[in-house]
Amino acid sequence: MSEFEKDDTVVLEDEHSEFDGETGTVTQVMETMFGDATYTVSFEEGQEQGVPADQLSAAEADAEDDEE
Repeated sequence: MSEFEKDDTVVLEDEHSEFDGETGTVTQVMETMFGDATYTVSFEEGQEQGVPADQLSAAEADAEDDEE
């Protein structure tokens, strides 16, 4: 079972990626034959494919929406 679902907002934590530390949106969830999931995450400037769950964290909700 996957940790994240399509359209979830996540932060990528991969020092080898040009998108390290950026917030993006999960656009595809792919289950491996071992039962793990990898993700395609879209960012403003592109996308990263085959991202394992341990390199993603849930993004914080927009703070400005809560303040108003």
